[in-house]
Amino acid sequence: MNALTEGAALGAMNAVAGELRNGAQTLLDTLVACGVDTVFGYPGGAVLPLYDALHGEPRLRHILVRHEQAAVHAAEGYARSTGRLGVVLVTSGPGMSNTTTGLLDAMCDSVPVLCISGQVNSASIGTDAFQECDALGISRPVTKWNAQLRPGRDVAAMVRKAVEAARGGRPGPVLLDVPKDVQLAPAPRRRPDPRRERVAAPVAGVVDAGSIEQAADWIAAARRPVFYGGGGLINAGDEACTAFSAIVAASGAPCTLTLMGLGALPASSPQWLGMLGMHGTLEANLAMHHADLIVCAGARFDDRVTGRLDSFAPGARVIHVDIDAASIDKVRRADLALCGDARTVLPRLRRALERRAMAAERLAEWWERIEGWRAQRSLAFEDTPEVIAPQALMAGLREQLAGRDAIVSTDVGQHQMWAAQHLAFERPRRWLTSGGAGTMGYGLPAAIGAQVAHPGRLVVCVSGDASILMNLQEMATARQHRAGVKVVLCNNGHMGMVRQWQELHHGERYSHSYNACMPDFVAVAKGFGWEAARVTRREELDAALAACLASEGPYFLDVAVAPVENCFPMIPAGRGHQEVMLAARTA
Repeated sequence: MNALTEGAALGAMNAVAGELRNGAQTLLDTLVACGVDTVFGYPGGAVLPLYDALHGEPRLRHILVRHEQAAVHAAEGYARSTGRLGVVLVTSGPGMSNTTTGLLDAMCDSVPVLCISGQVNSASIGTDAFQECDALGISRPVTKWNAQLRPGRDVAAMVRKAVEAARGGRPGPVLLDVPKDVQLAPAPRRRPDPRRERVAAPVAGVVDAGSIEQAADWIAAARRPVFYGGGGLINAGDEACTAFSAIVAASGAPCTLTLMGLGALPASSPQWLGMLGMHGTLEANLAMHHADLIVCAGARFDDRVTGRLDSFAPGARVIHVDIDAASIDKVRRADLALCGDARTVLPRLRRALERRAMAAERLAEWWERIEGWRAQRSLAFEDTPEVIAPQALMAGLREQLAGRDAIVSTDVGQHQMWAAQHLAFERPRRWLTSGGAGTMGYGLPAAIGAQVAHPGRLVVCVSGDASILMNLQEMATARQHRAGVKVVLCNNGHMGMVRQWQELHHGERYSHSYNACMPDFVAVAKGFGWEAARVTRREELDAALAACLASEGPYFLDVAVAPVENCFPMIPAGRGHQEVMLAARTA
């Protein structure tokens, strides 16, 4: 159908429909009714009716990105910093297919995102029409649920179902594919056809009282317990994190968190061991290895946490709290499974522990061992005036962020691990990073999404010179929408983590991990209308960071750091926690 006949058909529809809302208008009405006030997107032919409905729509703010992958990452940043749904609008074909990396990222990290993709007219589906693609087939592996609206379907009911699927149970991304004719037609209200829908996984039930009591007994009886929290705590909300912190405090036991769980326990807690896993602290990893009880809440025993599985925590019993039944026993067998929402399970466990006597002396020997590991100062580094150590950059940033309740996003690589090691988070939803998918290019759009959600807050993106180039075009998005994000670039001229692995595991054969042609980042940033500066001298670093963070608008700080510094501690691939490396030696 060409533009003229399509316009005539639309006019005829409206004439017959009278005051009826069309599919596009009904879709937006339903989003608003579900509490959505912000969408991220990029227009194109198959989604123009939705964009036409957006024109002059006062209830929804649209953030125009420059690439559809970035739209999903921005929606992730919005969702993870607020606990609300992130919403994306894209067109068909390459528009939809460009979202798959973002959807994968959201799937791996359990982020609630609704992606609405335009599609060619229903009659053209299957004819290889211009910009047609199999949106359901492409997105099926990277979404929690997906569906396509066909003529005659209840648009409002399907949008509500998509919203519920994204938010419910273990959160995740969903995709709703909407043909152009469905967007234009008067929206009927009929029951959805379940034959064309994939049903979301069931929500976990209520944990029985006996299991709660048994968990409390085990915690009270343990002599080498460790609490291990993950991103599921953040997803469960502030109440779950508060209950988790209260349980840790009452038990007197040490606590570690995954990369995705940072902020679930205040970093100022004396029981905080630091992050665990491949680049976690010595004390966190060795405590896990020697524990007699591990209380896991909202984490999934990822391979970057466990290292070699058959040597992971060999003497420990495991209590596993998770909303997703599929995550329990998937990697490490749970001796006691508490399958439910941490927001309800953890307060019950806290009350059960309050009824038990737990003298601090019972863990004295355990803490003595832990303090011995802490004394080795596994995150110590050499801070010299000749060069900016990347750890010095992160330590300096930590000092400048203290007390400012900032939100920090990162990209992926060495800078991500240094940031996780050296920055400190007192509250949940202040740390945004790509965990399961390890997506370079995540940091800048995620920071923009968080800044849109929190216009008065300080939002910082810590990135690397390789990662920032993945979605550098989003600097225009930040400028257009007055998102005053601050980019702190840890610039070592390499794909740092790739180079480190090539050094340690591939005989120092540095195959294509050096960035031989880098842009002048300051000039590029200024070209986008940002303030920008470059710092190369250690004595200039603190003032440069202060100027960056104090700026009113977006600011790009390019920090030249030591080019071949490696990130330690490190558990080498295929090794156990007891083999963690501190610099070039093994603990």
